[in-house]
Amino acid sequence: MLRRLELDVSRRLDGLLHGDHRGLVPGHGSEPGEARRYHPGDDVRQMDWNVTARTGSAHIRATIADRELETWLIVDRSASLEFGTAEMTKADLALSGAAAVGLLTTRGGNRLGALISGPDGIVTVPARQGRRHVLSVLAQILRYHTADGPADPDQTHVDLGATLARAGTVLRRRGLIVVVSDFLDDIESWGHGLGALNIRNEVLCIEVVDPRESELPAVGVLALMDTETGRVREVNTNQRSVRERFAAAAFERRQQTHAAIIGSGSQHVRLSTDGDWLAVLAGHVSSQKRRRANTASVGAHR
Repeated sequence: MLRRLELDVSRRLDGLLHGDHRGLVPGHGSEPGEARRYHPGDDVRQMDWNVTARTGSAHIRATIADRELETWLIVDRSASLEFGTAEMTKADLALSGAAAVGLLTTRGGNRLGALISGPDGIVTVPARQGRRHVLSVLAQILRYHTADGPADPDQTHVDLGATLARAGTVLRRRGLIVVVSDFLDDIESWGHGLGALNIRNEVLCIEVVDPRESELPAVGVLALMDTETGRVREVNTNQRSVRERFAAAAFERRQQTHAAIIGSGSQHVRLSTDGDWLAVLAGHVSSQKRRRANTASVGAHR
């Protein structure tokens, strides 16, 4: 399965990105470069306070890109991902997104590490180079896939906030962090953790969703189970008011999630089980590269 996924992702990435495989990797490094005057839109995390104090005007310290960059995957494998009503489950989508990130960022000798939160705790996979290591990371993610769903919800709850906190203690180098989750935990539990990771790193959040989480079909009485808690509730989907309240609540939740992610300083991509997720991810990669190129061009002309 992993070999087939690797071939499919690699083939489609080659076509969608036309050979530009490193667009997802942040261009900033950790080695200090030259100082220059601060301009609106510059990263305030690069402020050089010593030069600012000496000159009396705000300056930033540009950084030199590292030759070897380190990417970390933080993958949520909670029970809520074992849900899907379209082309795949959210767990399949999370695995596919992780595969794309791994293949994009490890070309050119860069290293990939992972923190995978599953039923039996948080698994740490040290950062290493190479295609075989990427497949090893994907195998660790895959082993939490349970097609029949969790047997005991009390034993399978995964705290995304705790995983982000662990990342803060494990990651030693600046780099790219990619968080793959459905972000259904209480926002307060993970929002602060995202903000803390953004202090030293570039963070991309890949949110995996299913269309049935946004709207209910009119199919009579449905028994809905919360896979995290095991709670079951019957809902009469034939009632238009029920469907409208559900859609409104889901929309508000999506807006709050997006605002929390962007507010932390992270990038946000939403992938759906009923869409062309690879095209969406490739589009994000291309737009980020264009944004960086435009920023560099503006800086060079100032």
